[in-house]
Amino acid sequence: MRKLVVSEFLTADGVMESPFEWHGAYFDEDMARTVTAQMDASDALLLGRVTYEGFAEAWPGMADAPGGAHMNGVAKYVVSTTLEKADWNNSTVISDDPAAAITRLKEQDGADITVMGSATLVQWLLGQGLVDEIELLIDPVVVGRGKRLFQDGLATTPLTVVSSEMFSSGVHHVVYAPQRA
Repeated sequence: MRKLVVSEFLTADGVMESPFEWHGAYFDEDMARTVTAQMDASDALLLGRVTYEGFAEAWPGMADAPGGAHMNGVAKYVVSTTLEKADWNNSTVISDDPAAAITRLKEQDGADITVMGSATLVQWLLGQGLVDEIELLIDPVVVGRGKRLFQDGLATTPLTVVSSEMFSSGVHHVVYAPQRA
């Protein structure tokens, strides 16, 4: 059974939006090691439409950048009721009964399925009980504005700490597992 892992860059005040504006100063050897390990453990991405469209625009032109081969090569599944086609390499749109489709993906042989960005999808996945781990890289910065990963309306979700590490840059790398009822 594959794990569904939410992997996010966050600020100390919980903002996930526009990491290119605040994250760069914290990307060091520890971060590179961690992100590489995340990519090595995953063979599929699960994305919401907005994140997919941003990634599909950016990553094909960054094939030689760190992570470019992974991002362009892995299977990509886009949960959307409005996206009619997904042209980025190895992309599939999931529009009908996404809970059942994602459950089937998790039951297949393979490595982890990673969710990046996609705040609305993450909230929905948590509500459906489909998330196995939440891996956060929390940068020591407050930006005071922007979309937060966990927004109003999410049910209380107890978490268990799987691992926790503090990088020399001040980034806190923490992995949680949602507690099952």
